[in-house]
Amino acid sequence: MPEMPLSKIRNFCIIAHIDHGKSTLADRLLSMSYAVDKRKIVEQTMDSMDLERERGITIKAKAIALPMLIDGEQYLFNLIDTPGHVDFGYEVSRAMNACEGALLLVDVTQGIQAQTVANMYLAIGADLEVVPVANKVDMVAADFERTVNELEVAFGTKPADVVKVSGKTGLGVDVLVKEIVKRIPPPEGDAEKPLRALIFDAVYDDYRGVVVYVRVRDGSFKAGDRIFMLGTRREFEVLEVGIVRMGLQKQAELRTGCVGYVICGIKSVQDVGVGDTVTLAKFKDEVHPLPGYKRPQPMVFAGVYPTNAAEFDALRKGLQKITLSDSAITYSPEQSDALGSGFRCGFLGLLHMEIFQERVERELGLDLVQSAPNVTYEILKHDDTRERIEKAGDLPDPTHYKEILEPIVRLSVITPTEYIGNVMSLALERRGLYQNQEHLGKDRVLLTFKMPMAEVIFDFFDKLKSGTRGYATMDYEPIGFDPADLVKVRILIAGDEVDALAMIVHRQFAEQRGRNLLKKLKEEIPRHLFVVNLQAAIGGKVIASEKISSMGKNVLAKCYGGDITRKKKLLEKQKKGKKRMKMIGGVEVPQGAFLSVLKVTNDPGN
Repeated sequence: MPEMPLSKIRNFCIIAHIDHGKSTLADRLLSMSYAVDKRKIVEQTMDSMDLERERGITIKAKAIALPMLIDGEQYLFNLIDTPGHVDFGYEVSRAMNACEGALLLVDVTQGIQAQTVANMYLAIGADLEVVPVANKVDMVAADFERTVNELEVAFGTKPADVVKVSGKTGLGVDVLVKEIVKRIPPPEGDAEKPLRALIFDAVYDDYRGVVVYVRVRDGSFKAGDRIFMLGTRREFEVLEVGIVRMGLQKQAELRTGCVGYVICGIKSVQDVGVGDTVTLAKFKDEVHPLPGYKRPQPMVFAGVYPTNAAEFDALRKGLQKITLSDSAITYSPEQSDALGSGFRCGFLGLLHMEIFQERVERELGLDLVQSAPNVTYEILKHDDTRERIEKAGDLPDPTHYKEILEPIVRLSVITPTEYIGNVMSLALERRGLYQNQEHLGKDRVLLTFKMPMAEVIFDFFDKLKSGTRGYATMDYEPIGFDPADLVKVRILIAGDEVDALAMIVHRQFAEQRGRNLLKKLKEEIPRHLFVVNLQAAIGGKVIASEKISSMGKNVLAKCYGGDITRKKKLLEKQKKGKKRMKMIGGVEVPQGAFLSVLKVTNDPGN
């Protein structure tokens, strides 16, 4: 690729609410580049995971370099396609650190939605030049005027600035390309200064080690240079640098303003930190780190265990690989009496947790059992020392401690004013203490609460989204531990205690939570050839119980005709389900039972 002056480079990302057409527009821009082989373009070209194609969602942000010919002049577009779902917002914030501009895509059949607002504020916070784009204008249900009015009211966008396009048919994309050149500024940087490059992503390659994706801010580097990572304090020799275009394309060097990859034969994932700054080893003492992105806060914590104990090492290695490409996942080793050795993982939301499990099972070929989510508590012993309690199963008998302390967070919720009542009632229901209210403009308000972290990580986020039609956004920060009247609810299945299902809850909700959980377990656990007793207890006192009546299940009962392949199919399906079960005494407990704690609330009607 010929050397491109900074004035001819444009680095930008595409941001939008889920399903507003980001990947389709990215495909259309790919097809306009003279350097991309048109035969290789398929639907969702940049979505490389099978999981992304199947679900029609983008999970990972992807970068691609597109040489473009516009009005007879050559330009280089470094495009980053980002996810739209709220659980993957950290991917969006990371991509923004590598860009000067963003295309804010709005589906004209739906108008502005939750993540449109959240992503716009992320872009403003990152000081990006935003080009508003109205997509799907070719559709019958398109309402361009309403969309333009919403953009004007929400963000003060001038109607004349909104570009009309259709990613599917290509309508208006040639105009958009010219607007990108005109409105998004070229990258700034000094080629003569010491190298400074921001790591915005990394993936593990079985043959080449860790492939690190960087945005070069100042200076340049090439194969043979020795580089130094300021965060991890590690030094490596560069084996190869290049750009991404329908695969990795080797280049002589990466210069100021470029977005590309670097391979150093890094074998350990711990040596790479996303958001870290790379410089040349000779400048390591004189270069200051670039402002990286803020580390995402895990919202849901759960225990992850292999169904086969022999696969523990494979799971550990697999987690290292997956956390490299998905740095929002946190994990630490955990031991359970019922489920054996595993890890306690932190996720950004329930979809994030679901995608993680599917990735582990597909990419690593492992079967997992996940326990219910929890937080870390502290107990104050009689000798005034404190001890951390990682999970409910570790909580000792109440005679062994004076009081139990739970983690408290300061919760900030930004919501449209019309939903203040819904947010208030939800927060107070979850033992939240109202602290402050601050108006942001005429129709948005910031509410602050002090709340137990355990109440936040369950389904607070989902309830908040549904109670505000998806418009509310939330953030929290830990502020310490407070004493509370908490008890451990033990769950017994056929007389055997299951520590993975135990919960630490407030005494006033304990009986209701225990009753609700047993109802869920009754639905999840299949009937056996004997009666299965389910009990919830506090100490030695049983507070709720349910019975699963006995029955011999015959999966072939409905198969009264046809050839043997139908019977084999049903038996295979049953076998698959049994594979994911854990034996508790003589009772087979399916994966869904361990996740049923997620769905339990304090509601009497749950």
